[in-house]
Amino acid sequence: MSSSGSDPSVVLADEPLPTSNGFHYCGGKREVVLGRNLHTSCLSVTEPEANDDATGDMDAYMAGVLARYRNTLVDRTQHHLGYPYNLDFDYGALAQLQHFSINNLGDPFIESNYGVHSRQFEVGVLDWFAHLWEIEKNDYWGYITNCGTEGNLHGILVGREVFPDGILYASRESHYSVFKAARMYRMDCIKVGTHVSGEIDCTDLKARLLANKDKPAILNVNIGTTVKGAVDDLDLVIQTLEECGFPRDRFYIHCDGALFGLMMPFVKRAPKVSFKKPIGSVSVSGHKFVGCPMPCGVQITRMQHINALSRNVEYLASRDATIMGSRNGHAPIFLWYTLNRKGYKGFQKEVQKCIRNAHYLKDRLRDAGISAMLNELSSTVVFERPMDEEFVRRWQLACEGNIAHVVVMPNVTIKKLDDFLNELIEKRSTWFANGKLTPPCVAGEVGRESCLCSQHKG
Repeated sequence: MSSSGSDPSVVLADEPLPTSNGFHYCGGKREVVLGRNLHTSCLSVTEPEANDDATGDMDAYMAGVLARYRNTLVDRTQHHLGYPYNLDFDYGALAQLQHFSINNLGDPFIESNYGVHSRQFEVGVLDWFAHLWEIEKNDYWGYITNCGTEGNLHGILVGREVFPDGILYASRESHYSVFKAARMYRMDCIKVGTHVSGEIDCTDLKARLLANKDKPAILNVNIGTTVKGAVDDLDLVIQTLEECGFPRDRFYIHCDGALFGLMMPFVKRAPKVSFKKPIGSVSVSGHKFVGCPMPCGVQITRMQHINALSRNVEYLASRDATIMGSRNGHAPIFLWYTLNRKGYKGFQKEVQKCIRNAHYLKDRLRDAGISAMLNELSSTVVFERPMDEEFVRRWQLACEGNIAHVVVMPNVTIKKLDDFLNELIEKRSTWFANGKLTPPCVAGEVGRESCLCSQHKG
């Protein structure tokens, strides 16, 4: 990935990495060690015996393996807090469709020769999101992606096609897929500084835009950052572009709303993500807040932009402007099913529950003397990183440097939070019992007012 910025600390951020299995120290820095030694178990494929059709031994063996695996999933689900997946769902009514190979090849709006598809469900889901983000049916194009990363890859690709010589600007706390897109598309990319909240620093953005006024700007705006759940101020980003002399035909904005993009519309007094503003695309994940059991997402862009990507594919008897060729035809059905069951009112209740429980967690952490932060527009609670990596793995916490976080989703109950908190408080009393270790200062990560280390606590 090339760089147009003059400050290498912003363009090529060198962030500390967690210490755990698969990590080691090198020259004082924590680095990931990739290799085949990270997995502790492997389920080998075993050839069936010649007479297995008669004995059924292989079927019995596989049934036992799957039963044990299911028990593992039950346990891991009960101790799942660090990643933004809603595990509260029931799709038993859709089991009848598992016998079909449903593949949404090509353009969702143009039927191909392959007849076992779910385009009618896909377009219904897309229309629902188009209404949510205030764009008319005839003015948008979109599709159901295979994951949130694909939504970012597509949104940034559209921006690159609209402005082939444009520079990509993204805050240093943007999802790694944004910088992956820059590498894949050989785009100039500038990492912009952030506030302690994780929100993009528009003063830094302004300086970098002014230094590159000769090139169009392609911006990634975060509707909930990965680690801190920070929401970039879309209106301020647009204002900054205008103040720097970038007219609307010289910039493209992609909004990465992987998690909070679907939650924010249901938060009172929250700013809007809307195509009535000069944005180019929005993406969300379907397996996060919605609660789809397989990775998927939704990508919406303006119809006027998509022709730059579209190509006729005779083999399909359709057009294609997607990243992937074959697309999961089951995912739109799962999304359609959930949208119909919950609707706007159902999502609003779940959002309110998540934010209420997130405040409960933050308050209890701080009452226990543990540094913790919660952004106003977020259900992601950031706190000091636990000292015990076994505890981190048990609760599947996401960590970065000296901080960890819990993402409060609809399936995260007060009881689950209490179980986690009680165990954390008990463990913590042993980590710092003899006075040799003290809680870390995380003022740099969460702000002085949220840090309860010996130096900053009141």
